[in-house]
Amino acid sequence: AGRSEPDRVAAMAAHDIGESTVEGHAVRVLRSPAGVEAKFAPGVGMIGCSLRHAGEELLAQRGGLTEYAETGSTMGIPLLHPWANRLHGLEYEVEGVSVQLDPDRSPVRLDPNGLPIHGLVTASPYWEVTGAEADADAATLSARLPFADHPELLAGFPFPHELLVDVRLAGEVLSLRTTLRPTDDVAVPVAFGYHPYLRLPGLPREAWEVALPVRAHAELDDRGIPTGATSDVSVPPGPLGDRVYDDLFPRLDDEPVFALAGAGRRLEVRFEAGYPVAQVYAPAGEEFICFEPMTAPTDALARGGPDLPLVQPGGEFTARFSIAVAAG
Repeated sequence: AGRSEPDRVAAMAAHDIGESTVEGHAVRVLRSPAGVEAKFAPGVGMIGCSLRHAGEELLAQRGGLTEYAETGSTMGIPLLHPWANRLHGLEYEVEGVSVQLDPDRSPVRLDPNGLPIHGLVTASPYWEVTGAEADADAATLSARLPFADHPELLAGFPFPHELLVDVRLAGEVLSLRTTLRPTDDVAVPVAFGYHPYLRLPGLPREAWEVALPVRAHAELDDRGIPTGATSDVSVPPGPLGDRVYDDLFPRLDDEPVFALAGAGRRLEVRFEAGYPVAQVYAPAGEEFICFEPMTAPTDALARGGPDLPLVQPGGEFTARFSIAVAAG
């Protein structure tokens, strides 16, 4: 039997979640009646591989999902765990636990300077989908990474835990909530982050309007590692112009909202909880800008100190950010 008119209207207004493939990889597709569609690939590191508004792609695809899976070349919205950005070397120590990173024993990726970059779970196949549903209010996708079940991960980060990611698309807002839970009697350091590659189709990058709600800038050495020096900073909103960024901002405004606007569209990256630090990345000649939410500064896992949160056994740490998409 056909649907009644009220049923058809309700169906058109409802959110939806389904399954598809991107470059041969299975993805979950979340859709909202506001014309926003998000795709996540649980089997490829739970990466957000697409975010579309009115049919236009808002995430830089760079080498694509297959290259990310095969080489770790980032795109979309990748999770960086158990550290975001870089460490200053292959050794670190936390709470008396010394670690020697060995690329032959764990999936360590090295930058051109030979520094460990972006953690250990790039394109990890170990994510398990734990929930997927949609109703009139939102489409939601939940997944779990049982980090402690995999010896090659523990070899590089010997702090047993699990990660839970909850994705929610409600109207024009895509939210990601990430929870870390220790699974043994060992405290777990928290230094993860995300790396969303945002773009505005139909407008050259120099005309993009950006807003950076930052209060302090960290001095970096020529390898991108903080020297320990910081300075107060205020960046007025305005066109990106010829500015380039690969900068660490260790202090932000209260309730910070990073914004990218132009061509009749505004994207807001809202650091809602658990992300006191940001890296901004907009290299010359590239049509993207990244507002990266970080739970701790670059190299905090190796440096330790008060900037590195620790989750005690029986506790949990939750961080949340969102990307809001609006016309205007």
